[in-house]
Amino acid sequence: MHGIFVTKANLNYHGSITLDPDHCEAAGILPMEFVQIWNKNSGARISTYVILGERGSRCCILNGAAARTCQPGDQIIVCNSIYLEETQITSLKPRIVTFDQDNHIADRLSYSVDLDAGGRYSFSILDEANAALAIPVLVSGA
Repeated sequence: MHGIFVTKANLNYHGSITLDPDHCEAAGILPMEFVQIWNKNSGARISTYVILGERGSRCCILNGAAARTCQPGDQIIVCNSIYLEETQITSLKPRIVTFDQDNHIADRLSYSVDLDAGGRYSFSILDEANAALAIPVLVSGA
C-alpha cells in the first residue's frame, strides 16, 4: 500500500495496524501478516502486524507503540514481504495499491521481473488500467 493516509493513532491498544479488508485484499496483505511501515512525512520505520478493521471504512489506524510514529494525516507505505530463491523472482508479481487523499484506491499496479536469454533482469511496472510502463533497471543475472 503506497501513500495511504493514517486515519487514527490509538496509543491505548495492544499494537498493530488496523486496515480496511478491501485495501488488504487489493494489495495482497493477509490478516496477522507481519508488515513494514514507512512514514513518508517523518521518515519513521516500524514493523508490526495487520488486523482487519471495518470493511469499506478506508481506515488506517496505528495502534500501541506504532501510534507514536504515525499521526492522523501522515502518508505511509505498508509493505509485506516474502523470502524466495533467486530462481523464483520472475514468478513473483507483487501488487501495489496507491491512494488518494480520502484513502480511495487510485491505482492498482504490479511489479514484474523478467530474465532475457542473456541472463539479464528487466523490471516493469504494470498498470491494470493502462498499458505496461517499462522501467529499465541495471541488474545482471548470475
